[in-house]
Amino acid sequence: MANFHAPLSEEDLALIHALQIAPRAGWVDVGAVLGVHPTSAAARWDRLTETGAVWVTAHRMGDPKAVTLSFVGVDCTMEGQARAVESLCAVPEIITVEQTASSRALWLTVITESMAQLSGDVIPALRAIDGVLGYEVSLCTRQHFNGSSWRLNVLSRAQQQQMQVLSRAAQAPRGTSVHLPQSHLDLLPFLTRDGRASAAAMARELGRAPATVQRQLNKVVASGIVSFRCEMAQSLSGYPVTCQWFAKVPAGQHETAASTLRQLRNVRFIASTTGQSNFTIIMWLHSVADIMDVELTLAQNIPGIELQESVVMLACAKRVGWTLRPDGTALESVTP
Repeated sequence: MANFHAPLSEEDLALIHALQIAPRAGWVDVGAVLGVHPTSAAARWDRLTETGAVWVTAHRMGDPKAVTLSFVGVDCTMEGQARAVESLCAVPEIITVEQTASSRALWLTVITESMAQLSGDVIPALRAIDGVLGYEVSLCTRQHFNGSSWRLNVLSRAQQQQMQVLSRAAQAPRGTSVHLPQSHLDLLPFLTRDGRASAAAMARELGRAPATVQRQLNKVVASGIVSFRCEMAQSLSGYPVTCQWFAKVPAGQHETAASTLRQLRNVRFIASTTGQSNFTIIMWLHSVADIMDVELTLAQNIPGIELQESVVMLACAKRVGWTLRPDGTALESVTP
């Protein structure tokens, strides 16, 4: 069990920032950018991951025109909420489960391969959970920014640029369409559990030659079919408060609003949505007192924005496919 308030050192934060930019960068390259020995960087990372303070995961990138990202506000009975949270976390398509300080007891983020899967599989599973009284669904019509782009901002500009070069070197060219055989897709569950999993480790479990798996892994990483993401325990980030705003932004102004918001380092998520509000913003903040300052900034910099509701998240039981301990450290992966 991780220590609830074990602080991270500047060296820890620098390492995390580096892997936020290039999640699968080799230790020789990371060590060169940070000015440390590769074995020291690797040992520090192992210590951080063992406590659940940080983790690298990967998730399949479906066709954006087909994949459905939805948000579900759930009402629960007080006595049944804990059991409902546990049941919801076990549903693979429900990637995030948060308890809120609002009229909706729980807030869910759901990713499905289609609307049919949402309505035919996920919603019935939600209805069947004891303690659930009702729910409300809104759909993401465009995602402008997500947590995989959030950064600690610890490294110097030069170091960030060096890591970005390493990140770009591993990415597929834009427009690349790759169809991989099942032998390659067999690696995806390993990468979901550990986005930095080595070919040697996967080869041992699959009973394949390491050189073969290395070739397959290189093709998977370069294909662009998976997105890698370095996450960390929010309690250790220096930004322990999550606040989500539901807003209305004039039609035609969403891209401009998102561009303005991306300049704010606290932003974790920006999306256009269906429903009574048409725009949602999530930020990680130092304290609840920051909320009023953020709202003033939004009002001053985004013409026509109408903030309808602000919701503070009391606890996060699951984030982007990983169940979390009460202190926010990673426990286990629960994904399709």
